[in-house]
Amino acid sequence: MGERVAALDAGTNTLRLYIAEVEEPASGRPVLRELERELRFVGLGHGVDATGLLNEASIARAWAAIEEYLQLLRRHRCSRARFVATSASRDAANRDEFFDGVRDRLGIQPELISGDEEAGLSFAGAVSGARLDGDPVLVMDSGGGSTELVRGDSSGRVEQAQSIEMGSRRIRERYLIGDPPSAAQVAAAREEMNRQLDRCSVDLTGIRTFIGVAGTATSMGAVNLGLTEYDRNRVHGSLMSPLEVVHLADRLLVMTVAEVAALGPVAPERATVLGAGSLVIAEVTRRVGVDLQVSEADILDGIAWSIVGAGKGQPLPG
Repeated sequence: MGERVAALDAGTNTLRLYIAEVEEPASGRPVLRELERELRFVGLGHGVDATGLLNEASIARAWAAIEEYLQLLRRHRCSRARFVATSASRDAANRDEFFDGVRDRLGIQPELISGDEEAGLSFAGAVSGARLDGDPVLVMDSGGGSTELVRGDSSGRVEQAQSIEMGSRRIRERYLIGDPPSAAQVAAAREEMNRQLDRCSVDLTGIRTFIGVAGTATSMGAVNLGLTEYDRNRVHGSLMSPLEVVHLADRLLVMTVAEVAALGPVAPERATVLGAGSLVIAEVTRRVGVDLQVSEADILDGIAWSIVGAGKGQPLPG
C-alpha cells in the first residue's frame, strides 16, 4: 500500500475532503488514486461580508464535518494532510477561533492561504484532470467569496493569476437579495462584476482551453445536461458553449430558490447561491468566448499534489 494523503478545503460555502493513495510507477510521475471525495455544506461564509465574522452556527457545522472526516482519515490510515482555508476565513476577524477547533480535532494547523496561492492550487488541480485542447489554458475557480482566474499552459506553469472578490455568496448577500432578484439587483451585480473584470490583470483573450471548477460550474454543467440527479462522471469534462452559459445564467437569475432546487441535480444549499454564481461565470465566459469545460478536478487535487510534490502536508497524529 502506498502513502495515503488528505486534502481539506474550507471554502465559503462548503468544507471538502479528498483522500488519495500515492502510487509510484516504475518510471514517470507519481499517480494519485482517489479513495474518498466528500463535501459538506457548512456555510462558513454566511454573513461574513456584512459582519466580518464567522458566525457560531457555521463554525459548529464546520467542526461537526471535520469530526466526520476524522473517521475517514483514520479508516484510510492517512499519514499526511493539508487543511487550507480561503475567502471566508481571510475576511473573518475571528478565524482563530475556528482554526483552534480544527487543530484540536485534527491535530494539524490550518493554513490561511492568499488568493494568489488559492489560484495556483486550483490551476494545478484543474490541469491534472482536464482534457487540454491547447495553450493558453484559463482556469476559473468561482467560489462563494471570490473567483480565481489563472492563465497558464498545459505543463502546469502559471503565467498570470488574480483573485477577484466576487463569488456566489458575496453577490447573493450584497446584491441579489430578492427571491427571485429584481432586474435592478441583477443589473447592479453585473455592473460590479464587469467593473472588477475591467481591472483584472489576467488576459482573457486568445484562450484555447477554458476550464471551470468548483460547485457553481459543476452545478451549471449538470443542469445544462438535463440531469435529474447529480452524476459526477457525466458532469466531469462536459462542455458548455458561451451561448449556453449565458442563457443558463439568465434562466437561473429569474428563478426562485425553490425553483432552482426543484431542477434536480442542485443541492438545496447550493440553490440559494447558484443564480449569483452563474452571473459570475457568465460574465467571464462572455469575455473568453470559447467553450467552457466543466471539471471535477479542482483545488482539492492541487492541495493533494502540493503534499506529494512539495512536501506541504503535516503529519497526522497516530
